[in-house]
Amino acid sequence: MENLKEERIKILELLKDGTITPEQASSLLEALGQPKEVEVKKEKKAPFRMLRIKIDGADGEKVRVNIPIEFAKLLKNGKFGSVDFDDLNIDIDSVLEMIAEGASGDLVNIEDEDGTTVSIVVE
Repeated sequence: MENLKEERIKILELLKDGTITPEQASSLLEALGQPKEVEVKKEKKAPFRMLRIKIDGADGEKVRVNIPIEFAKLLKNGKFGSVDFDDLNIDIDSVLEMIAEGASGDLVNIEDEDGTTVSIVVE
């Protein structure tokens, strides 16, 4: 790009000094062409992904947690709101590791003997 600019300046200096005519300068500038625009490709972001946790307790209690994957670290302490993953025997660290490695779809589906169901899905 800098080289092209220098070439244009030389042509204009030759015109200024009277070494070439305006027509010749115009032809030379056209021969150099227009500076090419550099196309900047925008990096596509991964689609917005959600972590969806659905718990249906045997006693009729329903819990729905829908959080962006970026906030999944909030689950690290084993609790999120009224949901205690330790009580549900879910290793949340393993789930978070699977997510970090790019897992998607159904990650956990549990139904225990008392009828409680737990589903963890990445969409």
